[in-house]
Amino acid sequence: MAYQITEDCIACGACSEECPTGAISEGDGIYVIDAETCIDCGACAGVCPVEAPQEA
Repeated sequence: MAYQITEDCIACGACSEECPTGAISEGDGIYVIDAETCIDCGACAGVCPVEAPQEA
């Protein structure tokens, strides 16, 4: 299961920089995770200040 970013995202970019596979990109106002590339490591969730990345 891949992580998903909720609407709580403040678009700070911390998660994108931490992702080891580059699965996170800037979307329309919030960041998005490519489920095909996500390896479910949780690195994004560990650095997010608003806990926007959640396990799907």
